[in-house]
Amino acid sequence: MSWNSFGRVLRFSTWGESHGPAIGALVDGCPPGLALDESLIQPWLDARRPGASRLTSRRREPDRVRILSGTFEGRTTGTPISLIIDNVDARPRDYGERPPYRPGHADYAYDAKYGLSDWRGGGRSSARETAARVAAGAVARLVIPEITIRAWLVELGGDIIDRTRFDPEAIGANPVACPDPEAAGRWQELVEQARKAGTSLGAVVECVATGVPAGWGAPVYAKLDADLAAAMMSINAVKGVEIGDGFAAARLRGEENADPMRPGRGARPRFLSNHAGGVAGGISTGQPIVVRAAFKPTPSILKAIDTIGRDGKSATASTGGRHDPCVAIRGAPVIEAMMALVLADHKLLHRAQCGGGK
Repeated sequence: MSWNSFGRVLRFSTWGESHGPAIGALVDGCPPGLALDESLIQPWLDARRPGASRLTSRRREPDRVRILSGTFEGRTTGTPISLIIDNVDARPRDYGERPPYRPGHADYAYDAKYGLSDWRGGGRSSARETAARVAAGAVARLVIPEITIRAWLVELGGDIIDRTRFDPEAIGANPVACPDPEAAGRWQELVEQARKAGTSLGAVVECVATGVPAGWGAPVYAKLDADLAAAMMSINAVKGVEIGDGFAAARLRGEENADPMRPGRGARPRFLSNHAGGVAGGISTGQPIVVRAAFKPTPSILKAIDTIGRDGKSATASTGGRHDPCVAIRGAPVIEAMMALVLADHKLLHRAQCGGGK
């Protein structure tokens, strides 16, 4: 069993550390014959890479991906696809000698499990690992060309968007992936203030997948929403996940939470609402799949926090180096990638059980 792998039919594994020579992913189970080269992966990595604006990490990584296996003459062969991304701007010297346990990081947890931890940027627990997920997600998108996936921030530092001002065009027009132009202006100032103060902010990312047909998923132990929740929770810094209305559903009455249906095309219903987020009983309903993920504030901050050293004695810890004052800003492409990987896996699972008719 590998704890660095995810998926059933379309299965991917990631490897590498934040300050090692490279990171990468291995994607297995991808159907043969799909057009694939580096140019189809690179745009997704460019959307996630650090150093793209003054509101993200100053680490300068080009994140150029190379395909090492699994393709021939520009098409997938059905064999494992190996992807590698070199780390070219790692600076382990920024971390000095081994620090005390850094609160909010995985230092102590890794020590408790493995007897050692890589404190240079967090090793495997670093957000750097997510670049490999984005590369794997680009491959998954080829399996589900009928589906459109888009993610954006709906809350940052406790400031929530006004959905009456929701503008899809605004998402790519500002550095905080915000669909509310007015909130985007406020958020940029909030992030800049946090950076100057040596602290960080949390945020909530919303992701919507449209074009998912009814019938994907399975009851009980292979639920589509359960796999989506597991995928999102596996992302470094994510501490909460909602499907559809999520926790807000607990504040509704039954008739308010139900998604009424009217006759639609053929035997298919026309839904009047989507409180369920496109999933009922673990199976897709044909409505948009809606997922939200809460990112904690980046734990790498300049402010000193009480802790202990590895000798058990009192200490304080602060983290130098180059870090995101709000890691969720670069989290939107990662959420999209995990959505794509889960949906591609469930498409292949559905085809295996029920055939390719729907």
